Amino acid sequence: MKRVVVLGTGLVGQAIALDMSQRAGVVAVDLNRHRLAALENRQNIVTKVLNITDQDRLRRVICDADLVISAVPGSMGFETLKRIISAGKNVVDIAFFPEDAFGLDQFAREKKVTAVVDCGVAPGMSNLLLGYHNCQMEISDFTCYVGGLPVERRWPFEYKAPFSPADVIEEYLRPARFVKDGRTVVKEALSDPELIEFDGIGTLEAFNTDGLRSLLRTMKIPNMLEKTLRYPGHIDKIRLLKKIGFFDTGKINVGDQKVVPLELTAQLLFREWQLKPGEAEQTIMRIIIRGRSQGKEKTVIYNLLDRYDPVTKQSSMARTTGYTCTAVANLMLDGKIERTGICPPEYIGENAAHVAFILNYLKKRNIQYV
Repeated sequence: MKRVVVLGTGLVGQAIALDMSQRAGVVAVDLNRHRLAALENRQNIVTKVLNITDQDRLRRVICDADLVISAVPGSMGFETLKRIISAGKNVVDIAFFPEDAFGLDQFAREKKVTAVVDCGVAPGMSNLLLGYHNCQMEISDFTCYVGGLPVERRWPFEYKAPFSPADVIEEYLRPARFVKDGRTVVKEALSDPELIEFDGIGTLEAFNTDGLRSLLRTMKIPNMLEKTLRYPGHIDKIRLLKKIGFFDTGKINVGDQKVVPLELTAQLLFREWQLKPGEAEQTIMRIIIRGRSQGKEKTVIYNLLDRYDPVTKQSSMARTTGYTCTAVANLMLDGKIERTGICPPEYIGENAAHVAFILNYLKKRNIQYV
């Protein structure tokens, strides 16, 4: 039996570990014992308490792994990926760290490591589908709208974070890059709001975030844009917090204590945004690809609407992100992905058989891109 090490067992990491245990022996690693407890006594899963920043201990844990999956918070992602590559291990990564993964490309090639990065929903499936269609047609425009939202709207934010609130806040702070008429444009996150209708949901608010990531480097498409989806009114609430200084990173004096506003805000929002056990949430995505094929104008639209699964008790974001990751992990374990170095999902999308396998893998788990 193959051996897979899963680093990080939050909501998504747990879904990954459980899914991979269907075909491999899994070592689930986390510093948080409470998270690991949810995976104890599961068939083909062994849990291990470990501080992943301890490089020597991490190397010992992954030394005989056939594959490593990194599901750590974004703030730890780049260094963790670097250590996995240093150990010479193939890896699928969903940490979505802010650093440029291609900074490790040469290092990974030297180590003969395949490192699939950004392997979730968006980035992830959005990249994969774009990579596929980029081989089938001449694309002029790519637009991706994506968001994870609670089914029940509750004041004040009408939002829940299925992953680290700190990573969500990072999306709201990092300048958004997109491509217009062949040139990279940089705007403030939360800019260019628009209202869009979605079947089964209603009206949602879309705004710029820095979601194109590797596509800015790998795709020569004149117009590319990604926007995040929230319920209407969310932008104004976040802008208010930002204006007041709740996202500032410099220390301020509060009584006789020095406090970093961002750290305090992340703690408070974690309490506000945390999904309750069994709370229904949903993932919404629309991908629009326009261009020409065989001399004719062509538009391809994908829609995804996925909700919490009450049977498996897995959140939608955990499933849609996690199972994209495990689909690719299965291709890796089967030796189907041979490219070494940093490998974003658009490279995998160039292989039609890989795309068909991943879409079918997701469909079997009731995740359907229509």
